[in-house]
Amino acid sequence: MSQAQPQNYANHARMIPAFHFVALPILAMNLFWSVGQVVTTGLSFETLLAVGVALALVIIALCARLFALWAQDRVIRLEMRLKLTEVLSDELKPRIGDLSTSQLVGLRFASDAELPGLVGKVLEGSLSDQKAIKQAITAWQEDHQRV
Repeated sequence: MSQAQPQNYANHARMIPAFHFVALPILAMNLFWSVGQVVTTGLSFETLLAVGVALALVIIALCARLFALWAQDRVIRLEMRLKLTEVLSDELKPRIGDLSTSQLVGLRFASDAELPGLVGKVLEGSLSDQKAIKQAITAWQEDHQRV
């Protein structure tokens, strides 16, 4: 996929316009409108049901997004464990299991040449969270298929 601007830490988050700018705002407006109906017309079965359904729709939308991210993180964990067995030194390979899924997701964007150094920093504790790992990457490998 050709991009106008190279991907990096500052612009790697993916926004899906139909989800983030259409569906979620409509669901949020529906929830607020339903709550407003309870306030203006009073408690009734219908108004409480409308609030419940509106809240359930928001929860379903957010959970659907989270489920997709969790599934993709599992695939990235597998992909990175395989990749690390190819690029790490024999002394670091036994420690691959010490890396958390979150750390592996952060390392996902590092080049093969940069990975051993970053993994060493993660394992020694100088880099720990996903954000810090991503910010430490200098040779960013683009991934436009992230959910």
